[in-house]
Amino acid sequence: MSEIAVNPEMLKAVLAEALGERAQAIHVEREELTLTVDAAEYLSVMQQLRDAPALRFEQLIDLCGMDYSTYGDGRWEGPRFAAVVHLLSVTHNHRVRVRVFCSEDDFPVLSSVTSIWAAANWYEREAFDLYGIVFEGHDDLRRILTDYGFIGHPFRKDFPLSGHVEMRYDAERQRVIYEPVTIEPREVTPRVIREDNYGGLH
Repeated sequence: MSEIAVNPEMLKAVLAEALGERAQAIHVEREELTLTVDAAEYLSVMQQLRDAPALRFEQLIDLCGMDYSTYGDGRWEGPRFAAVVHLLSVTHNHRVRVRVFCSEDDFPVLSSVTSIWAAANWYEREAFDLYGIVFEGHDDLRRILTDYGFIGHPFRKDFPLSGHVEMRYDAERQRVIYEPVTIEPREVTPRVIREDNYGGLH
C-alpha cells in the first residue's frame, strides 16, 4: 500500500505541488481531503488528477450538486451553487473530494467532465435536474429523475416543499393530469419533548 494512501497530509503536499496556484484550497478534516478549485480551472485540474503519475485518480465515484444559500444558518457569503466530486485512485489507493463553485448564481454553469470520466454522465444530469447546474460539453444534458414537463429544480433551498403542481389520475379523461398544488404551505417544526419523566423513563 502506498504511504500516501494512509496519510492525507502527504497527499495534500503532493496535490499542492502538482496543482500550484490552481488549487484554491486543500483541507484535511476527519482524515478526508477536500480540494477546492476555480470553475475556470476545473476541467484542466480534473484532467491532471486523472493523468498525473503521482495522482492517477482513475475512477469518479460520485458527483453531486450543492446549494449553499442557507449554509451556516445564513452566514455563508460565497457563491451559491457548487459541484462536489469524489475520486478514487486504484493505482495509489487514495481518495480526494473536489469542490468547484459556479461563478454565477443566476445561471450556474460548469464544464462537464464526461470526456474524462464517462461515469459522470448520469451524475451531471442529476445535478442539472435537481439544482439547475448546466454542464457545458455534456452530450445529453436533460432531466433524469423528475418528469419531462417539470418546472424548477427541487433540491434548491428556495423550492417549495409542496412543489408547484400535483398530479392525479382523472377517471373521466382516463389519463394523468397536472393541476396547481392545493396543499397549504406551512412551517413544519419538530416536536421537542422536554419532560423529565416522559413515557415512564427515569
